[in-house]
Amino acid sequence: MTDIQEKIKNLNKIGYLDFEVDPTLDLFAAIENLKKEKNAVLLAHYYQEADIQDIADFIGDSLQLAQKAQSTTADIILFAGVHFMAETAKILNPTKKVILPDLRAGCSLADGCLPEEFAEFKKKFPGYAVISYINCSAEIKAMSDYICTSSNAEFIVNAIPKDQGIIFAPDKNLGTYLVKKLNRDMVLWDGACMVHEIFSLEKIMHLKEKNPNAKLIAHPECETAILNIADYIGSTTGLLKFTMTDDAQEYIVATETGILHKMQEGSPHKTFIPAPPNNSCACNDCPHMKLNTLEKIYLCLKYELPELLMNEELRLKAKVPIDRMMEISKKAGLGG
Repeated sequence: MTDIQEKIKNLNKIGYLDFEVDPTLDLFAAIENLKKEKNAVLLAHYYQEADIQDIADFIGDSLQLAQKAQSTTADIILFAGVHFMAETAKILNPTKKVILPDLRAGCSLADGCLPEEFAEFKKKFPGYAVISYINCSAEIKAMSDYICTSSNAEFIVNAIPKDQGIIFAPDKNLGTYLVKKLNRDMVLWDGACMVHEIFSLEKIMHLKEKNPNAKLIAHPECETAILNIADYIGSTTGLLKFTMTDDAQEYIVATETGILHKMQEGSPHKTFIPAPPNNSCACNDCPHMKLNTLEKIYLCLKYELPELLMNEELRLKAKVPIDRMMEISKKAGLGG
């Protein structure tokens, strides 16, 4: 058995191709050459490291990435994000090869909402419409009536009649925010993002005292205490656009630190301060997002592995609520 065959055999155990990459290799050039050779597109989330964002063909939030995956003409989709994002791309593109740099790049929201448990939860509320945040597995999507992202969640909720009961999963913080803002009564699954739930209110208050001119901007996945003192609340893209159009010069940013790269790029004269979490780190990174590296992207493209495969019956069931989301987003003018 060759070294390559041995690596592929152990791929599912390891989660990624662990070949050593020549340190003298120009990874940027090598990745660009492979993309052209294989007609591949590299889609990256805003939470990826700066180098990956710089080499990506398209950078966006979950809604924009889903829309881009749906419209691409590439033969191969390389998804630099987390597992549920690659799944969404496969759901929308059954005939295309979808690959991701590291199978271990999961999501605390998706991992905290298991299909068996959610099925039992649903039984308690017969007749309720199920809206699931896109940060969930394909199995949960298949049990949902609608999918939403932080960019379109308000439009999705408002598309459902007010007398219709709603289950919202798996993010209780986003759900609580929507209940309060839209005055809708929803049953919430008890889940939260590990990145957004550990911001320290006390540390942020101290930071605001030290930087009195800085505006606090926060993602709605943050806990209510943080959102209550925020100057602006928005999706990842919403936060980015706000910093580019608002007249403030300093911002305390309560979301994953990867977005700071694009914020600084879009407004080089402004100052962006990562909101401090409740731990010893001075920043707040998603450990799953940061599993992706340029080396893994290169190997992923070279060997076209790991590949995201999906049962066709599951794919078709999961596609129904995603299609509903896409249609509502289109009508609302939310372009990718």
